[in-house]
Amino acid sequence: MKLPATLRALGYRNFQLFFGGQLISVIGTWMQNIAQAWLVYRLTGSSVLLGAVSFAGQIPIFFLAPLGGIVADRHSRRRIVIGTQTASMLLAFALAGLTLTKTVLVWHVFVLASLLGAVNAFDIPARQSFQVEMVGKADLMNAIALNSSLFNASRVIGPAIAGILVAAIGEGWCFFLNAVSYIAVITGLLLMNVEERERSVPAESPLASVVEGFRFVIRNIPIRAILMLLGVVSLTGMPYTVLMPIFADRILHGGPRALGSLMGCAGVGALGAALRLASRTELKGLNRWLPVASFAFGATLIGFAWSRVFWLSACILVPVGFSMMIEMASSNTLIQSMVPDELRGRVMSVYSMVFMGMAPFGALLAGVVAGRIGAPWTVTGSGIVCMTAAFVYWTQLPRIRGPARQLIAAQRAVNADPVEETRRGG
Repeated sequence: MKLPATLRALGYRNFQLFFGGQLISVIGTWMQNIAQAWLVYRLTGSSVLLGAVSFAGQIPIFFLAPLGGIVADRHSRRRIVIGTQTASMLLAFALAGLTLTKTVLVWHVFVLASLLGAVNAFDIPARQSFQVEMVGKADLMNAIALNSSLFNASRVIGPAIAGILVAAIGEGWCFFLNAVSYIAVITGLLLMNVEERERSVPAESPLASVVEGFRFVIRNIPIRAILMLLGVVSLTGMPYTVLMPIFADRILHGGPRALGSLMGCAGVGALGAALRLASRTELKGLNRWLPVASFAFGATLIGFAWSRVFWLSACILVPVGFSMMIEMASSNTLIQSMVPDELRGRVMSVYSMVFMGMAPFGALLAGVVAGRIGAPWTVTGSGIVCMTAAFVYWTQLPRIRGPARQLIAAQRAVNADPVEETRRGG
């Protein structure tokens, strides 16, 4: 049976296995994110420590992602992801054990969050660059969009479940369920039939390999511009989620259920954006979507910052999530369409540094600033910066379009679809 265009990447058996496992696992991940934020807030009541824990969980990505990119380019990406998912499962079990036995302290959360960040520094470049091996270049955009759809559908379900469980039986069971959920994605990876490519280990040193990846990014104006815009949005805009417990409790006078509902509403918007991207069959126009989405993200953040009515705040978070996902997934798609496979892991490690690695600095900054001037003014400032960055990118579009088309055409001309024979279980 022919699948609709929106679901075409699911025609590949390997992607079906990956998608099914991720569907369960990512729900657990969102449950843990919400429960961990509420645990820290319950133990400390501090906006600074909320930002600090987020910083601890993501700063390893900034420093270790280049090494993760080298590993992804030199070794089996599937095996790397199996290893990182297993390590993440063990860390979730550890946090669950500490919380359920009521021995958890804030420093435990910091240590485990840092270790998970180190694991993600290897997981993200390998997982992002592994997608092309599952579906090939022809359906890569659809695979990225469907993966984003899954991530954000889980973002709706996970926080809602976490809000109920935290209120009813505490954070520990959320951590335990997240640990169990990793079994699904690990099983899917083990069942895949992926043709392992021979990856020659270059004679150059690891440092030279890292430099080669950065040099490719710096020399190519479109990739450099996309990452700069993404970096600004990640640094200043994304950390609004770190302050969400404050909005849910002190400003909107809710509790953990309100926190879960607010995060779920942002997930609804992001899911809609991912499905919209999944329905696209070509890259044309994505470069214009980036500044529009970034500007809309900043504007809606400002609206959310000054809402004092729960239902209005929840409604505003839908376009916040929509615009954020358009910016993030479009950036990922465009970059992967411009990069050669032998550099894919290293370039996606730079993407990880910018997208995930800049966020901890923003989270720490947001926590400190919110402690001084309050969460609403902090989020307002974030929105203004995002809007300004979007305007600057828009003015540079004439310089970006031509080189972007050349890079995309060059990658389409090189290499046949590497996994076409695996389509529909072949």
